[in-house]
Amino acid sequence: MERIKTAIIDIGSNTIRLVLYKYNKQEGLREFGNIKKVARLRTYIQSNGEMSEKGIQLLADTLISFKRILDDFEVTDIKAAATAAVRQAKNNKEILRRMEEETGISIDLLTEEEEAYFGFVAVAHSMDTPSAVTIDIGGGSTEITFFKNKKLQKTFSFPFGTVSLKQKFVSGDIINEEEKKLLHQYVKKQFEKLEWIQNIRLPIIAIGGSARNVAQIHQHLINYPVSGVHQYEMKSADLFELSSYLGSMTFEQLKQLDGLSSDRADIIGIALEVFRTLMALVDANEFQISKKGLREGLIINRVLQSDSKAFDKYNVYDENAKRMTNKYGRSEEECQMLTSISEQLYKECCRLEYFSYNEKHFDLIKKAAQLYSIGEYIELDSSNQHTFYLIANQSISGMNHVDRVKIALLASYKNKDYFRRFSAPFTSWINREELKALKDYGAILKFVYSLNVSKRNIAKSIKLEKHHDTILVKITTDNIPVAEIYQSERQKKYIERIFKKPVKIQFLKGDTR
Repeated sequence: MERIKTAIIDIGSNTIRLVLYKYNKQEGLREFGNIKKVARLRTYIQSNGEMSEKGIQLLADTLISFKRILDDFEVTDIKAAATAAVRQAKNNKEILRRMEEETGISIDLLTEEEEAYFGFVAVAHSMDTPSAVTIDIGGGSTEITFFKNKKLQKTFSFPFGTVSLKQKFVSGDIINEEEKKLLHQYVKKQFEKLEWIQNIRLPIIAIGGSARNVAQIHQHLINYPVSGVHQYEMKSADLFELSSYLGSMTFEQLKQLDGLSSDRADIIGIALEVFRTLMALVDANEFQISKKGLREGLIINRVLQSDSKAFDKYNVYDENAKRMTNKYGRSEEECQMLTSISEQLYKECCRLEYFSYNEKHFDLIKKAAQLYSIGEYIELDSSNQHTFYLIANQSISGMNHVDRVKIALLASYKNKDYFRRFSAPFTSWINREELKALKDYGAILKFVYSLNVSKRNIAKSIKLEKHHDTILVKITTDNIPVAEIYQSERQKKYIERIFKKPVKIQFLKGDTR
């Protein structure tokens, strides 16, 4: 599949959402439209098990409005999927028939297993966590999966969600402490039916709107210094403190709370209690957020059916880095050259004992090399500021937030002053010793970047020779490096600070062996 433009309509128990996607091999998958309707379809299930006429009409009106939007965007490829609210309605066949007749949209009614599977697909292809338990709590159902080394092991769907749990346990607008205890007992008893999640001590990955809101609230509370919730991590203690904080607020206060969608003010406490119950049963200490869920799983699966190599769940970061560098005008050849020379220079520094080899640091250098100074795409004079912001504040699939900031610091390195300024908000994330190492690695990348100022990718190898009073840097090229000679002489002061010796640069043309 070379190129698609498609719409995913996710008919959930709490919300109905239209998301528009574009895909091509160069740019990958990109969302370009997102419209939400809070419908609470679960509340229209009557005592006889059928969805009421009012609920059916609400669904039809929403789909008709979505079709008008799709006409404006000129999108004709539509994938509509319904989950728990329609699945649990006894008259679901009639609902699907009427929707096709009245709106022209054919809806796939997902089974519990399919809903859980597509959530797993999204997580596996957008996060670097190899093994975990996932939870996707919607309005009318809760899907649990367990995957190991990116392979799905078990799935289960419980017929309860935030809306149905509110109907069952909550007497007022929001849950109180006594109701929390009853909810906890009920949910714990349900989760205990799954022996395969008990005490396995893996991270919990939470999917869906309630999980995203939990992360956003916590980020506001702690003045989180970067944006984005995908791959955001919290601890058990964080959830406990957040539960206490939200529990002290009134319904009106919750509706005004930064980070919390007003339409979730009445159910966020319920979702949080379910998350905490699962964490205790799994004996997990890490709670991770996936911004990608059912909708992304559906579109990824759709693309993979036509091109099985479109996504690689075992190399999530590499796939996304290629597309990000392409987006900012960097060729694959330039990325390869910058990465190769940076690798060589780091290993040479280790050989001469200026650094102690560190596999994690080596990996960070490789990743940062191909992104170095991508802010030039926006403006040359202030490229380092743009580079730092673009990387630190952009969700990068396959990378946690701490590593994202480390790579942003490396790729944006200009001088010690800017490094100090950019790293200041993150001194609780990165210790002083590692910050010093990152500063030195940034200097290396700045020097390497000077070896390709003409964008001809002519540098092929780099060697260091230690003399008693100097360091000789020998660079082999396959063309005459006039621009690189000039620029590298200007930038050599950055590596002289690492070596604490003068540097002499020698360019050699010829065999790179």
